[in-house]
Amino acid sequence: MPVTPDQDLAAVAGAASRRLLERLDDLIERVIAEIVADDPAYTDFVPHDDLWQTIHRILRESIDHMARRALGEEPVVTTAVVIGRRRAEQGLPLESLLRAFRVGGRICWEAMIEVVSEADPGSLPVLLRFASIVWHTNEMQSNAVSESYRRTESELLRRSGERMAALLDALLEGRGADGGLAKAAAAALDLPMNGRYAVAVLRSPRRDDGFERPERVGGLRFVWRMRADADVAVVELGGLEPQDVAAALRPLFAGQAGISPAVDGLAALGRARWLAEVALQTCRPQDHRIVRLDERLPAALVVSQPELSGYLGDTVLGPLDALDPADREVLLETLATWLDCEGSAARTAGRLYCHRNTVFNRLRRLEQLTARSLHRPRDVVELALALDALDLVAPDNPREPRTA
Repeated sequence: MPVTPDQDLAAVAGAASRRLLERLDDLIERVIAEIVADDPAYTDFVPHDDLWQTIHRILRESIDHMARRALGEEPVVTTAVVIGRRRAEQGLPLESLLRAFRVGGRICWEAMIEVVSEADPGSLPVLLRFASIVWHTNEMQSNAVSESYRRTESELLRRSGERMAALLDALLEGRGADGGLAKAAAAALDLPMNGRYAVAVLRSPRRDDGFERPERVGGLRFVWRMRADADVAVVELGGLEPQDVAAALRPLFAGQAGISPAVDGLAALGRARWLAEVALQTCRPQDHRIVRLDERLPAALVVSQPELSGYLGDTVLGPLDALDPADREVLLETLATWLDCEGSAARTAGRLYCHRNTVFNRLRRLEQLTARSLHRPRDVVELALALDALDLVAPDNPREPRTA
């Protein structure tokens, strides 16, 4: 609001400002008393000495500039910007801060009327022209303090988010054995140091899959860390189990996910994250499943030792490579289905839509080619692990996608 210079008003305002500065300490105490009476929680955020010094600075700045405002000079808001930043750092609600500014503006105007009435009552009609300038100055200061507060609040939230992400990364990277780091993470993330946890690693076929990451499901609390290749969730279990995590995620997530066993304490999250990643690796590319490590241990052994597993697959099932690809796939699919059906030829035949004798003939042929017997448990283990190796760690010699 442009102010038309007014010499008479400037003279009255200048005289009033000199008298107000003489009463500045009393004026500060009046403002503080009314702020605290109106908002008793104010001093829970702002110590009394800090409040006194702040009001001293803003009142002195405003009073010093009264005469110059009457001459058309724009209000100075430097102190208001500083106050907005400091109160945001202290956590004072913005509403309380703006109310305090209104209280200060009103008391300052009332004090101006008092000193002019005492010293020069005839100038009161001139002083009334100053009212709009007082309230415009208060508005400009309030706007400046609001903008500074909100900017600082956004910066603090960003810094807080970055700090929490860094602490969570440190835990997931296995640095939780550092007691100081674990304590800092527990405080920042609001997680118990010695709680029970699981880690889930989720991989979606599309980065923007519409998945809404929950913070709580039932009695489970999720703390999320988004990464370029996957999402990682630290799950506070309480009295629940990893299977409850899988059950909570299945209705929400359509991709692949691996879930670790339960671990004790934040210090174990690095190991839990690794186990969850191993569980995830046991999902075949075409699978859209949420799997727990404890239900995929044989496959987990395979993916955790890819070089050795590749050698196992080549050694045990390599003789099938000499067959026609379609013939090879028929034998491998029959073996996989027989294993899924727990060794039942009848169920295998039903799954593959063939006669059970056909199943026996295919399995017998596979035994001959691999020199393994499906009647010897150790050979069955070798064949099952070799089949997982072909599915999971042999990209150069892949099988057709399994439907089972």
